[in-house]
Amino acid sequence: MKDIGYSKSTEKFSDPDVTAKGEARAKVALTNPETLWFNTGTLCNIECLNCYIASSPSNDRLVYITLAEVEDYLDQLEDRAWNVREIGLTGGEPFMNPEIIDIIEAGLKRGYDLLVLTNAMRPMMRKTMRAGLERLNAEYGRKLTLRISVDHWSEKLHDEERGTGSFEKTLQGMRWLRDAGIQMTVAGRTVWGESDAASRKGYADLYAKETFDIDATHPGQTVLFPEMDETVDVPEITTACWGILNKSPDEVMCSSSRMVVKRKGAEKPAVLACTLLPYSPEFEMGSSLEDAEGEVALNHPHCAKFCVLGGASCSA
Repeated sequence: MKDIGYSKSTEKFSDPDVTAKGEARAKVALTNPETLWFNTGTLCNIECLNCYIASSPSNDRLVYITLAEVEDYLDQLEDRAWNVREIGLTGGEPFMNPEIIDIIEAGLKRGYDLLVLTNAMRPMMRKTMRAGLERLNAEYGRKLTLRISVDHWSEKLHDEERGTGSFEKTLQGMRWLRDAGIQMTVAGRTVWGESDAASRKGYADLYAKETFDIDATHPGQTVLFPEMDETVDVPEITTACWGILNKSPDEVMCSSSRMVVKRKGAEKPAVLACTLLPYSPEFEMGSSLEDAEGEVALNHPHCAKFCVLGGASCSA
């Protein structure tokens, strides 16, 4: 740590301890671990215009995590007594991972809530995947939730992000989930500058039309994520900001979650401070949960815009 004299940095987000103005950078401790995320691999069946992780049919920078690797971290959760309540699975498209049903079941067997982020398209709709989901839903019911990526409630704007025809294909998957009685929520985006009220009204109308049992007004059932454009100028978060913004470090996502990834060519998985920064080496904390118990410096634009100022969280 630097002393109280803090030298001024030349650029924003360049020093983990000090902002460009020479002020003490805010840091967040892991005070209440609630969610452990696993990135199941960055391969995806589609390539979205503004995917924060650049998932695509060819991006395998994060390779498929295995059932054995997931179970090792579930063992570590118990050893470290983190008292996590939820396991989150993200990608890429999780249903492209060949062991995904077994991975979901591994968490459910241990009593965790399971949240799976999916586009509900062809990978999820394969016969083996549907059979696995029906079986798990019959056994574990509302312990399993699928969060469906519906970028916008309108077909036009959704397809602008995800490709022509993707809206209808996602709705087909959601209709199957509805008819199978599998619990689902929705993740949307705010890139179009629409007001929160107007956006939620649009989703509410869509849910009513499709008879989806999803609450458009509930922030955990219809999650609207702020955009994560690293080129936009955002303020750095200092220790003084907590009082100025009337926020607590305990409200920020890295106080309650970590994410496990498997990098291409790596011998073992790594634990990251944040689900949003899989390619930023400074947010890699080590290979074990014990390594990941340290505090996190809010040294990235996403920390400010998405988490502190945007108030967003990936967890349920």
